[in-house]
Amino acid sequence: MLQRLPRINTAKASGVEFLKARSQVLTGLFHFWNMHTVSSNSVGVVTPQTLHFDTPLPLKSGAVLPAFDLTYETYGTLNAERSNAVLVCHALNASHHVAGTYADAPKNVGWWDNMVGPGKPLDTNRFFVIGVNNPGSCFGSTGPKSINPGTGKPWGADFPVVTVEDWVAAQARLADALGIETFAAVMGGSLGGMQAMQWSLSYPQRIRHALVIASTPKLSAQNIAFNDVARQAIITDPDFHGGHYYEHGVVPRRGLRVARMIGHITYLSDDDMAEKFGRALRAGNYGFDFEVDFEIESYLRYQGDKFSDYFDANTYLRITKALDYFDPAAEHGGDLTRALAQTQTDFLVVSFSTDWRFSPARSHEIVRALLNNKRAVTYAEIDAPHGHDAFLLDDARYHALVRTYFERIAQEVGA
Repeated sequence: MLQRLPRINTAKASGVEFLKARSQVLTGLFHFWNMHTVSSNSVGVVTPQTLHFDTPLPLKSGAVLPAFDLTYETYGTLNAERSNAVLVCHALNASHHVAGTYADAPKNVGWWDNMVGPGKPLDTNRFFVIGVNNPGSCFGSTGPKSINPGTGKPWGADFPVVTVEDWVAAQARLADALGIETFAAVMGGSLGGMQAMQWSLSYPQRIRHALVIASTPKLSAQNIAFNDVARQAIITDPDFHGGHYYEHGVVPRRGLRVARMIGHITYLSDDDMAEKFGRALRAGNYGFDFEVDFEIESYLRYQGDKFSDYFDANTYLRITKALDYFDPAAEHGGDLTRALAQTQTDFLVVSFSTDWRFSPARSHEIVRALLNNKRAVTYAEIDAPHGHDAFLLDDARYHALVRTYFERIAQEVGA
Protein backbone atom coordinates (compact mmCIF):
# COMPACT_ATOMS: atom_id res chain seq x y z
CA MET A 1 0.00 0.00 0.00
CA LEU A 2 0.99 3.60 -0.44
CA GLN A 3 2.60 5.01 2.66
CA ARG A 4 3.07 8.75 3.05
CA LEU A 5 5.25 9.79 5.94
CA PRO A 6 4.80 13.20 7.58
CA ARG A 7 6.29 16.22 5.86
CA ILE A 8 9.40 17.68 7.41
CA ASN A 9 8.47 21.13 8.59
CA THR A 10 11.66 23.12 8.44
CA ALA A 11 12.53 26.35 6.72
CA LYS A 12 14.71 24.59 4.15
CA ALA A 13 12.81 21.39 3.56
CA SER A 14 9.27 22.08 2.46
CA GLY A 15 7.50 19.39 0.47
CA VAL A 16 9.50 16.35 1.56
CA GLU A 17 7.66 13.08 1.21
CA PHE A 18 8.50 9.41 1.11
CA LEU A 19 6.69 6.86 -0.97
CA LYS A 20 7.15 3.15 -0.60
CA ALA A 21 5.50 1.39 -3.49
CA ARG A 22 4.37 -2.18 -2.93
CA SER A 23 1.93 -4.55 -4.62
CA GLN A 24 -1.15 -2.39 -5.08
CA VAL A 25 0.80 0.87 -4.96
CA LEU A 26 -0.46 3.80 -7.01
CA THR A 27 -3.33 1.73 -8.45
CA GLY A 28 -5.86 4.51 -8.12
CA LEU A 29 -3.35 7.01 -9.47
CA PHE A 30 -2.78 4.81 -12.52
CA HIS A 31 -6.51 4.53 -13.20
CA PHE A 32 -6.74 8.31 -13.08
CA TRP A 33 -3.94 8.80 -15.58
CA ASN A 34 -5.14 5.95 -17.77
CA MET A 35 -8.33 7.94 -18.34
CA HIS A 36 -6.56 11.24 -18.89
CA THR A 37 -3.55 10.29 -20.99
CA VAL A 38 -3.40 12.44 -24.13
CA SER A 39 -1.55 10.11 -26.47
CA SER A 40 0.86 7.22 -26.20
CA ASN A 41 2.30 7.77 -29.69
CA SER A 42 6.01 7.94 -30.25
CA VAL A 43 7.70 11.23 -31.08
CA GLY A 44 8.05 9.71 -34.55
CA VAL A 45 10.99 10.08 -36.88
CA VAL A 46 13.88 12.01 -35.34
CA THR A 47 17.20 13.27 -36.65
CA PRO A 48 20.37 13.36 -34.54
CA GLN A 49 22.40 16.55 -34.57
CA THR A 50 26.07 17.20 -33.81
CA LEU A 51 27.67 20.30 -32.31
CA HIS A 52 31.38 21.00 -32.51
CA PHE A 53 33.18 22.67 -29.61
CA ASP A 54 36.54 24.34 -30.25
CA THR A 55 37.27 25.15 -26.61
CA PRO A 56 39.18 22.25 -24.99
CA LEU A 57 37.51 20.33 -22.16
CA PRO A 58 39.71 19.90 -19.05
CA LEU A 59 39.15 16.47 -17.53
CA LYS A 60 39.23 15.32 -13.93
CA SER A 61 42.29 13.15 -14.67
CA GLY A 62 44.31 16.24 -15.58
CA ALA A 63 44.17 15.41 -19.28
CA VAL A 64 42.53 17.80 -21.73
CA LEU A 65 40.17 16.83 -24.52
CA PRO A 66 40.83 19.18 -27.44
CA ALA A 67 38.08 20.32 -29.79
CA PHE A 68 35.28 17.76 -29.57
CA ASP A 69 31.84 16.89 -30.94
CA LEU A 70 28.63 16.08 -29.07
CA THR A 71 25.81 14.24 -30.80
CA TYR A 72 22.34 14.83 -29.44
CA GLU A 73 18.61 14.65 -30.18
CA THR A 74 15.75 16.88 -29.06
CA TYR A 75 12.03 16.21 -28.71
CA GLY A 76 9.27 18.74 -28.12
CA THR A 77 9.53 22.53 -28.22
CA LEU A 78 11.53 24.88 -26.04
CA ASN A 79 9.14 27.49 -24.68
CA ALA A 80 9.70 31.23 -24.92
CA GLU A 81 10.93 31.40 -21.34
CA ARG A 82 13.32 28.49 -21.96
CA SER A 83 12.11 27.00 -18.71
CA ASN A 84 10.81 23.60 -19.87
CA ALA A 85 14.06 21.87 -20.87
CA VAL A 86 14.72 18.37 -19.51
CA LEU A 87 18.04 16.58 -19.96
CA VAL A 88 17.90 12.77 -20.14
CA CYS A 89 21.26 11.12 -19.33
CA HIS A 90 22.08 7.70 -20.71
CA ALA A 91 23.46 4.64 -18.98
CA LEU A 92 26.32 2.36 -19.99
CA ASN A 93 25.42 1.07 -23.45
CA ALA A 94 22.78 3.62 -24.48
CA SER A 95 23.12 6.88 -26.39
CA HIS A 96 21.49 10.15 -27.37
CA HIS A 97 18.69 8.20 -29.09
CA VAL A 98 16.19 8.38 -26.24
CA ALA A 99 12.91 8.28 -28.16
CA GLY A 100 11.44 7.92 -31.62
CA THR A 101 12.82 6.15 -34.68
CA TYR A 102 15.01 6.95 -37.67
CA ALA A 103 13.69 7.30 -41.22
CA ASP A 104 16.27 4.84 -42.54
CA ALA A 105 16.01 2.51 -39.52
CA PRO A 106 12.37 2.34 -38.36
CA LYS A 107 13.11 -0.54 -35.99
CA ASN A 108 15.76 1.47 -34.15
CA VAL A 109 13.49 2.72 -31.38
CA GLY A 110 14.86 5.03 -28.71
CA TRP A 111 15.97 3.27 -25.54
CA TRP A 112 13.44 5.12 -23.33
CA ASP A 113 10.65 5.49 -25.88
CA ASN A 114 8.11 4.17 -23.36
CA MET A 115 8.99 7.04 -21.02
CA VAL A 116 9.47 10.00 -23.39
CA GLY A 117 6.92 11.19 -25.93
CA PRO A 118 3.54 12.84 -26.44
CA GLY A 119 1.31 12.01 -23.48
CA LYS A 120 3.96 9.80 -21.90
CA PRO A 121 5.35 10.26 -18.37
CA LEU A 122 7.88 12.78 -19.71
CA ASP A 123 5.44 14.51 -22.02
CA THR A 124 7.02 16.12 -25.08
CA ASN A 125 3.84 18.14 -25.58
CA ARG A 126 4.91 20.06 -22.49
CA PHE A 127 8.68 19.63 -22.18
CA PHE A 128 11.68 20.14 -24.44
CA VAL A 129 13.70 16.96 -23.97
CA ILE A 130 17.38 16.55 -24.82
CA GLY A 131 19.32 13.31 -25.13
CA VAL A 132 23.09 13.61 -25.53
CA ASN A 133 25.81 11.08 -26.27
CA ASN A 134 28.66 11.53 -23.82
CA PRO A 135 32.33 11.99 -24.76
CA GLY A 136 34.12 8.65 -24.83
CA SER A 137 31.12 6.86 -26.26
CA CYS A 138 30.82 5.35 -29.72
CA PHE A 139 27.60 6.80 -31.10
CA GLY A 140 28.73 10.05 -32.68
CA SER A 141 30.33 12.11 -29.94
CA THR A 142 34.11 12.25 -29.78
CA GLY A 143 35.48 8.99 -28.41
CA PRO A 144 38.19 6.37 -28.89
CA LYS A 145 37.04 5.66 -32.47
CA SER A 146 37.37 9.34 -33.40
CA ILE A 147 40.43 10.79 -35.07
CA ASN A 148 43.06 12.16 -32.70
CA PRO A 149 44.00 15.56 -34.20
CA GLY A 150 47.53 15.12 -32.89
CA THR A 151 48.21 11.91 -34.83
CA GLY A 152 45.65 11.75 -37.62
CA LYS A 153 44.73 8.25 -36.43
CA PRO A 154 41.92 6.97 -34.22
CA TRP A 155 42.47 7.77 -30.55
CA GLY A 156 42.20 4.14 -29.50
CA ALA A 157 43.96 3.49 -26.20
CA ASP A 158 45.20 7.10 -26.13
CA PHE A 159 41.72 8.48 -25.52
CA PRO A 160 41.69 9.73 -21.92
CA VAL A 161 39.66 8.16 -19.15
CA VAL A 162 36.54 10.25 -18.60
CA THR A 163 34.37 10.63 -15.51
CA VAL A 164 30.78 11.49 -14.66
CA GLU A 165 31.99 14.98 -13.73
CA ASP A 166 33.56 15.33 -17.20
CA TRP A 167 30.33 14.29 -18.89
CA VAL A 168 28.30 16.79 -16.92
CA ALA A 169 30.77 19.55 -17.84
CA ALA A 170 30.36 18.63 -21.52
CA GLN A 171 26.57 18.55 -21.17
CA ALA A 172 26.70 22.05 -19.66
CA ARG A 173 28.55 23.20 -22.79
CA LEU A 174 25.70 21.80 -24.89
CA ALA A 175 23.13 23.56 -22.70
CA ASP A 176 25.00 26.84 -23.18
CA ALA A 177 25.01 26.35 -26.95
CA LEU A 178 21.25 25.70 -26.94
CA GLY A 179 20.60 28.79 -24.83
CA ILE A 180 19.40 26.86 -21.79
CA GLU A 181 20.44 28.45 -18.52
CA THR A 182 18.42 26.21 -16.18
CA PHE A 183 17.02 22.72 -16.67
CA ALA A 184 13.55 22.05 -15.33
CA ALA A 185 14.93 18.58 -14.62
CA VAL A 186 17.85 16.28 -15.27
CA MET A 187 16.82 12.65 -15.35
CA GLY A 188 18.54 9.29 -15.67
CA GLY A 189 18.55 5.67 -14.63
CA SER A 190 21.57 3.75 -13.34
CA LEU A 191 24.67 5.61 -14.59
CA GLY A 192 22.29 8.26 -15.91
CA GLY A 193 21.07 8.80 -12.36
CA MET A 194 24.65 9.45 -11.26
CA GLN A 195 24.86 12.20 -13.88
CA ALA A 196 21.62 13.74 -12.62
CA MET A 197 23.06 13.73 -9.10
CA GLN A 198 26.32 15.26 -10.32
CA TRP A 199 24.43 18.05 -12.08
CA SER A 200 23.02 19.08 -8.71
CA LEU A 201 26.60 19.31 -7.40
CA SER A 202 28.48 20.79 -10.35
CA TYR A 203 25.78 23.28 -11.35
CA PRO A 204 23.38 23.65 -8.42
CA GLN A 205 21.97 26.91 -9.84
CA ARG A 206 21.17 25.34 -13.22
CA ILE A 207 18.90 22.45 -12.25
CA ARG A 208 15.49 22.58 -10.55
CA HIS A 209 14.83 18.86 -10.18
CA ALA A 210 16.94 15.68 -10.32
CA LEU A 211 15.30 12.33 -11.06
CA VAL A 212 17.69 9.64 -9.84
CA ILE A 213 16.35 6.21 -10.77
CA ALA A 214 17.83 2.78 -9.97
CA SER A 215 21.11 4.43 -9.08
CA THR A 216 23.69 4.68 -6.32
CA PRO A 217 25.99 7.26 -4.71
CA LYS A 218 28.97 4.98 -5.41
CA LEU A 219 29.72 1.46 -6.55
CA SER A 220 30.18 -1.32 -4.04
CA ALA A 221 33.27 -3.53 -4.07
CA GLN A 222 31.14 -6.24 -5.71
CA ASN A 223 30.09 -3.91 -8.53
CA ILE A 224 33.67 -2.79 -9.13
CA ALA A 225 34.67 -6.45 -9.22
CA PHE A 226 32.07 -7.24 -11.90
CA ASN A 227 33.30 -4.31 -13.96
CA ASP A 228 36.93 -5.35 -13.70
CA VAL A 229 36.21 -8.94 -14.73
CA ALA A 230 34.41 -7.54 -17.78
CA ARG A 231 37.35 -5.25 -18.57
CA GLN A 232 39.83 -8.09 -18.21
CA ALA A 233 37.80 -10.16 -20.67
CA ILE A 234 38.29 -7.37 -23.21
CA ILE A 235 41.91 -6.50 -22.42
CA THR A 236 43.06 -10.13 -22.60
CA ASP A 237 41.35 -10.78 -25.93
CA PRO A 238 44.18 -11.35 -28.46
CA ASP A 239 42.43 -8.97 -30.85
CA PHE A 240 42.57 -6.08 -28.36
CA HIS A 241 46.13 -5.07 -29.36
CA GLY A 242 46.56 -2.79 -26.37
CA GLY A 243 43.49 -0.79 -27.41
CA HIS A 244 44.77 -0.03 -30.91
CA TYR A 245 42.77 -2.75 -32.65
CA TYR A 246 41.35 -0.27 -35.20
CA GLU A 247 44.76 -0.15 -36.87
CA HIS A 248 44.69 -3.94 -37.21
CA GLY A 249 41.21 -4.05 -38.70
CA VAL A 250 39.88 -6.33 -35.97
CA VAL A 251 37.49 -6.15 -33.01
CA PRO A 252 38.07 -7.86 -29.62
CA ARG A 253 34.73 -9.57 -30.13
CA ARG A 254 35.29 -12.46 -27.74
CA GLY A 255 36.10 -10.13 -24.88
CA LEU A 256 33.12 -7.90 -25.63
CA ARG A 257 30.80 -10.92 -25.67
CA VAL A 258 31.94 -12.08 -22.26
CA ALA A 259 31.84 -8.55 -20.85
CA ARG A 260 28.25 -8.14 -21.97
CA MET A 261 27.25 -11.54 -20.61
CA ILE A 262 28.71 -10.67 -17.21
CA GLY A 263 26.98 -7.30 -17.19
CA HIS A 264 23.66 -8.69 -18.32
CA ILE A 265 23.55 -11.17 -15.44
CA THR A 266 23.71 -8.24 -13.02
CA TYR A 267 20.81 -6.46 -14.73
CA LEU A 268 18.31 -9.27 -14.12
CA SER A 269 16.90 -10.58 -10.87
CA ASP A 270 17.11 -14.24 -9.88
CA ASP A 271 13.30 -14.45 -9.89
CA ASP A 272 13.10 -12.92 -13.35
CA MET A 273 15.68 -15.33 -14.74
CA ALA A 274 13.91 -18.26 -13.10
CA GLU A 275 10.57 -17.23 -14.56
CA LYS A 276 11.92 -16.59 -18.06
CA PHE A 277 14.32 -19.50 -18.33
CA GLY A 278 14.43 -21.75 -15.27
CA ARG A 279 16.38 -24.85 -16.17
CA ALA A 280 14.75 -25.18 -19.59
CA LEU A 281 16.91 -27.07 -22.07
CA ARG A 282 17.51 -25.84 -25.59
CA ALA A 283 17.23 -29.25 -27.22
CA GLY A 284 15.22 -31.05 -24.55
CA ASN A 285 18.15 -33.07 -23.22
CA TYR A 286 21.81 -32.72 -22.24
CA GLY A 287 24.35 -32.60 -25.03
CA PHE A 288 27.24 -33.83 -22.84
CA ASP A 289 29.55 -31.27 -24.43
CA PHE A 290 30.33 -27.59 -23.94
CA GLU A 291 27.87 -26.14 -26.40
CA VAL A 292 24.57 -24.60 -25.35
CA ASP A 293 22.42 -26.84 -23.15
CA PHE A 294 20.24 -24.39 -21.23
CA GLU A 295 18.03 -21.61 -22.58
CA ILE A 296 19.71 -19.10 -20.28
CA GLU A 297 23.05 -19.92 -21.93
CA SER A 298 21.54 -19.30 -25.35
CA TYR A 299 20.07 -16.00 -24.20
CA LEU A 300 23.32 -14.70 -22.74
CA ARG A 301 25.31 -15.71 -25.80
CA TYR A 302 22.79 -13.97 -28.03
CA GLN A 303 23.08 -10.81 -25.94
CA GLY A 304 26.87 -11.00 -26.12
CA ASP A 305 26.90 -11.51 -29.87
CA LYS A 306 24.51 -8.63 -30.49
CA PHE A 307 26.47 -6.30 -28.22
CA SER A 308 29.79 -7.09 -29.89
CA ASP A 309 28.31 -6.10 -33.25
CA TYR A 310 27.57 -2.49 -32.29
CA PHE A 311 29.53 -1.45 -29.20
CA ASP A 312 33.16 -0.37 -28.98
CA ALA A 313 35.52 -2.13 -26.58
CA ASN A 314 37.52 0.99 -25.71
CA THR A 315 34.28 2.77 -24.89
CA TYR A 316 33.22 -0.09 -22.63
CA LEU A 317 36.47 0.17 -20.69
CA ARG A 318 36.06 3.90 -20.16
CA ILE A 319 32.41 3.90 -19.22
CA THR A 320 32.88 1.16 -16.64
CA LYS A 321 35.78 3.14 -15.17
CA ALA A 322 33.55 6.21 -14.96
CA LEU A 323 31.10 4.06 -13.00
CA ASP A 324 33.86 2.90 -10.66
CA TYR A 325 35.20 6.40 -10.05
CA PHE A 326 31.89 8.08 -9.24
CA ASP A 327 31.90 8.84 -5.53
CA PRO A 328 30.92 12.41 -4.63
CA ALA A 329 31.47 11.68 -0.93
CA ALA A 330 35.14 10.77 -1.45
CA GLU A 331 36.25 14.41 -1.32
CA HIS A 332 34.32 14.84 1.94
CA GLY A 333 35.84 12.05 3.98
CA GLY A 334 33.22 9.58 2.74
CA ASP A 335 30.40 11.71 4.18
CA LEU A 336 27.57 11.82 1.62
CA THR A 337 25.64 14.35 3.70
CA ARG A 338 28.52 16.81 3.43
CA ALA A 339 28.88 16.05 -0.28
CA LEU A 340 25.23 16.85 -1.00
CA ALA A 341 25.14 19.95 1.20
CA GLN A 342 25.74 22.20 -1.81
CA THR A 343 22.80 20.92 -3.85
CA GLN A 344 19.78 23.20 -4.10
CA THR A 345 17.76 20.75 -6.16
CA ASP A 346 14.49 18.93 -5.47
CA PHE A 347 14.88 15.17 -5.93
CA LEU A 348 12.80 12.21 -7.02
CA VAL A 349 14.65 9.02 -6.06
CA VAL A 350 13.27 5.68 -7.27
CA SER A 351 14.50 2.16 -6.57
CA PHE A 352 13.23 -1.32 -7.43
CA SER A 353 12.84 -4.09 -4.88
CA THR A 354 14.68 -6.80 -6.85
CA ASP A 355 17.51 -4.62 -8.14
CA TRP A 356 20.59 -6.20 -6.59
CA ARG A 357 23.02 -4.27 -8.77
CA PHE A 358 21.98 -0.95 -7.18
CA SER A 359 19.73 -2.08 -4.37
CA PRO A 360 17.11 0.08 -2.62
CA ALA A 361 19.54 0.42 0.28
CA ARG A 362 21.79 2.51 -1.96
CA SER A 363 18.91 4.85 -2.79
CA HIS A 364 18.19 5.10 0.93
CA GLU A 365 21.70 6.50 1.38
CA ILE A 366 20.95 9.28 -1.10
CA VAL A 367 17.59 10.07 0.49
CA ARG A 368 19.05 10.09 4.00
CA ALA A 369 21.82 12.48 2.98
CA LEU A 370 19.35 14.81 1.30
CA LEU A 371 17.10 14.79 4.35
CA ASN A 372 20.07 15.51 6.59
CA ASN A 373 20.53 18.63 4.48
CA LYS A 374 16.80 19.44 4.69
CA ARG A 375 16.35 19.14 0.94
CA ALA A 376 13.03 18.37 -0.72
CA VAL A 377 12.97 14.70 -1.78
CA THR A 378 10.33 12.22 -2.91
CA TYR A 379 11.25 8.56 -2.66
CA ALA A 380 9.57 5.47 -4.07
CA GLU A 381 10.53 1.82 -3.92
CA ILE A 382 8.68 -0.13 -6.59
CA ASP A 383 7.99 -3.80 -5.99
CA ALA A 384 8.99 -5.10 -9.43
CA PRO A 385 10.42 -8.52 -10.37
CA HIS A 386 12.75 -7.42 -13.17
CA GLY A 387 15.91 -6.42 -11.30
CA HIS A 388 18.03 -3.48 -12.39
CA ASP A 389 16.51 -3.33 -15.87
CA ALA A 390 13.13 -2.46 -14.34
CA PHE A 391 13.83 1.23 -14.88
CA LEU A 392 13.64 0.66 -18.64
CA LEU A 393 10.45 -1.41 -18.63
CA ASP A 394 6.74 -0.68 -18.58
CA ASP A 395 5.36 -0.62 -15.06
CA ALA A 396 2.10 1.24 -14.50
CA ARG A 397 2.97 2.24 -10.92
CA TYR A 398 6.46 3.46 -11.81
CA HIS A 399 5.29 5.39 -14.88
CA ALA A 400 2.37 6.91 -12.96
CA LEU A 401 4.78 8.14 -10.30
CA VAL A 402 7.12 9.74 -12.85
CA ARG A 403 4.17 11.25 -14.73
CA THR A 404 2.81 12.81 -11.54
CA TYR A 405 6.20 14.22 -10.63
CA PHE A 406 6.58 15.83 -14.05
CA GLU A 407 3.07 17.24 -13.75
CA ARG A 408 4.27 19.02 -10.64
CA ILE A 409 7.32 20.33 -12.51
CA ALA A 410 5.14 21.48 -15.41
CA GLN A 411 3.01 23.54 -13.06
CA GLU A 412 6.13 24.98 -11.45
CA VAL A 413 7.78 26.10 -14.70
CA GLY A 414 4.63 26.91 -16.67
CA ALA A 415 5.05 24.11 -19.19
